[in-house]
Amino acid sequence: MRKYLLPTLAVIGLLIAVTMVLIGNRQSTVSQPAAQSPKAPFASYVAGAGIIEASTGNIVIGTSVPGILVELYASAGSNVTAGDKLFKIDDREPQAQLLVAVAKTKEIHARLAQAKSQLELADSVSDKRAVSVEELNNRRFAVKIAEAELASAKAQVAQIQMLIERHTVRALVSGRILQNKMRIGEYVQGGRPDASSMLLGNDERLFVRADIDENDAWRVQAGARAAAFMRGNPTLHVALKFERVDPYVLPKTSLSGDSTERVDTRALQVIYSFDRTALPIYIGQHVDVFIETKLSESSRGGMPGAASRASAVSAP
Repeated sequence: MRKYLLPTLAVIGLLIAVTMVLIGNRQSTVSQPAAQSPKAPFASYVAGAGIIEASTGNIVIGTSVPGILVELYASAGSNVTAGDKLFKIDDREPQAQLLVAVAKTKEIHARLAQAKSQLELADSVSDKRAVSVEELNNRRFAVKIAEAELASAKAQVAQIQMLIERHTVRALVSGRILQNKMRIGEYVQGGRPDASSMLLGNDERLFVRADIDENDAWRVQAGARAAAFMRGNPTLHVALKFERVDPYVLPKTSLSGDSTERVDTRALQVIYSFDRTALPIYIGQHVDVFIETKLSESSRGGMPGAASRASAVSAP
């Protein structure tokens, strides 16, 4: 037994080593991506990340008058036209002020009528010696003072009515309520609106705001053709219509919504549009945008490294 023990263990160890080598050399199965990357439809292009937004921009609705929200006339998904009511802030305090102002107006109106009556009575006296010139002038001035007080009271009533109207927020543009986080009974801060307010935008035609890296900004030409591909399904794509190029190159973000994000690069924003029926897409969704470029020989020779970078970007 001792004579064959060591050779047997050696053979077993050799078999285990060979087995482990074979297992280690076995090719692992390459998992396929959940969605294929989109293929650029142009021979030469620049690419960037785009975000879908309304043609009017995503308008955050706020109010200049703080208070308790008492009425909500529109909900998420509602279509509104310019002038439609959106929500109402508690206006009981200015309504009470209006009652006092209206009563004051009636009082001054009665005093004006009295002053006019006294002036007419003085003017109707046939004997001018019966009423002194000073008394007649005082009655005339009393009418003018009452008229001025009535005009001031009416202006105060109109001012309070305008303040009451400000408590009802209306849509300034036609569109759709994209988001609504406001609830009846909550306190609404006045001034600059925040993300907890109502979001409005016209989505009859959608816009795509594409971020192009500043290194490729010089290659973008106004009116260039472009296409947008949906993330998650590159078979869904649409040709874009050029709208404009924002002339300011701003700090580049990853569209994460984090206002404290620090970045080292900047991006040129190019805006395109398309019919909303062309894609099953929502405002705020990301897309991959490809913009066609055309390089002249002078631009290739005038900028060092431009040709090599263009060929690297335009390679499929």
